[in-house]
Amino acid sequence: MAAHCSSTAAPRPARYGATAIALHWIMGLSIVAVICVGWYMTGLPFSPQRLKLYNWHKWAGVAILALSVLRLLWRLTHRPPALPAAVQAAMPRWQQAAHHGVHYLMYALFLIVPLVGWAYSSAAGFPIVFLGLVPLPDFVPVSPALAEAIKPLHAISAYALTALVVLHVAAAVKHQLIDRDGLVGRMLPARG
Repeated sequence: MAAHCSSTAAPRPARYGATAIALHWIMGLSIVAVICVGWYMTGLPFSPQRLKLYNWHKWAGVAILALSVLRLLWRLTHRPPALPAAVQAAMPRWQQAAHHGVHYLMYALFLIVPLVGWAYSSAAGFPIVFLGLVPLPDFVPVSPALAEAIKPLHAISAYALTALVVLHVAAAVKHQLIDRDGLVGRMLPARG
């Protein structure tokens, strides 16, 4: 019976599909933009420009949260390609563990960072009105003490996500320029 099941199971694709690639790049670029705006806006003096950037940051966070849920659902229902055998054979076990661990942590932080930001905004008494049109419910009750407790958690989780993104990009650059193993090509749009 086990042999029958394994012989009829759908083979894992050699590369990611168009939806996974699109979600990867849209989220990746969005996360980098939100992090950059976050760093910039926190250094601004109180002004209409700072308020606009905070609202944009919140809207982007909500959009990233929605994309993260969509991406997680897609990942759970569509098997990613296995590491090519040659790449897997060349990678020490600690690198394979890091490869999987970084991906799991990034998926967790894709959800944690915007949820903690939403909780902070709610606790601080600044509701989120997505795109200025759709008011979102408060995630937690208004509480200045809770807001002060949550605020550093948003920063810490955002810095952790930033560090993982940098590590992810560094690994991709290593695979592309040093190892030249074609691993990055699995996440690039197909040509032709």
